[in-house]
Amino acid sequence: MWKRNFLFRAEEAVPLEQTENELFHDTDPALDSSGLQMDMYLSVWLQGDGDEETPSAYTNVYVRTATLDPIKKVGFLQPLQGRTHQIKSMLSDQQKLYLRDWLSGSFPQAWEESDEYFQAIFSE
Repeated sequence: MWKRNFLFRAEEAVPLEQTENELFHDTDPALDSSGLQMDMYLSVWLQGDGDEETPSAYTNVYVRTATLDPIKKVGFLQPLQGRTHQIKSMLSDQQKLYLRDWLSGSFPQAWEESDEYFQAIFSE
């Protein structure tokens, strides 16, 4: 199975270089949010058929919100959302465009082999 993570700051159209695992690896869960200066993120997980390096078709997308206090190194990771209407409402049009361009440009054959419902998630 192929998988890839893109981590966006909530209001930005281009993802960070770090993945969710890299950014949140050494953080503790926040017990409450009082006194914290939280940065907001959207974490997008993409899955597909194929091997670890190259997808043959894209199959699933999951999105979750995350918050992190970079100074205190604590944060919250919300549960993954996998329903199309939830994902479409969580991602900005610019984030959807970035992901659609990346998916179709990086592995065009996998994009063509993906179901229409998967491709429709990334339409504006």
